[in-house]
Amino acid sequence: MLFNAILASATAITFLMWLVDRLWLRKRRHAAGKEHPNAILDFGIGLFPVILFVFLVRSFVAEPFRIPSGSMIPTLHIGDFILVSKFSYGLRCPVGDCRLLGSGMPQRGDVVVFRFPGSGPDRGEDFIKRVIGLPGDHVTYVDKVLSVNGTPVTLADATAVATAHGEYQRVEETLDGVRHAILVNPDVAPQDFEYTVPPGSYFVMGDNRDNSYDSRYWGTVPDKDLKGRAFLIWMNWNAEKFRPDFGRIGEIIH
Repeated sequence: MLFNAILASATAITFLMWLVDRLWLRKRRHAAGKEHPNAILDFGIGLFPVILFVFLVRSFVAEPFRIPSGSMIPTLHIGDFILVSKFSYGLRCPVGDCRLLGSGMPQRGDVVVFRFPGSGPDRGEDFIKRVIGLPGDHVTYVDKVLSVNGTPVTLADATAVATAHGEYQRVEETLDGVRHAILVNPDVAPQDFEYTVPPGSYFVMGDNRDNSYDSRYWGTVPDKDLKGRAFLIWMNWNAEKFRPDFGRIGEIIH
């Protein structure tokens, strides 16, 4: 959010420099026989189209994000750099909560980036989770089986996975036709719950089901806090091996 505000301010400042030079200063220079503006003005004018392009792309086309935690493993790994579609859920104001155009809404199974809606130090930070429940849905989670509106989500192909934190089960989950993998830790006791999603909000969970700080703990995501739908891994940096993981680059996010 802060970076977007800074980028918007930089775009406005360099635009004003370009506009003032175009409407007023350029004529004065020509009358005085000067070809170029001073160094600061020249730098700002030259920077304006670059900043404008970046601002428009980040605000209305696609924005890059880095995955900082393991809450979405195995779908997304720590060190993944992803692209988020900014128009999937309607064009929104670059700064603020307003919607400019369109009425697209998340669907069950979408991986979304949003501003953290809860209180505390995470307020306003970018989070990424999977949409489980839409407005009005009744979501239950009993014995680590997810159900939406009374229908259990299909689970298949459970396999054991050894991680640095112990043995996990990797399970294929199908949510409204979206097939994706989740991780379940059999050593963690089930956290059963049921919840009805309020209007204008979405219930989200991480794919690393027993290691995710999500709607089970802080509630739902209001529509105004959505930033977009994650759709592509464009880079991965493996910090342990200190090199990119080229096998993950270009993966489509499901």
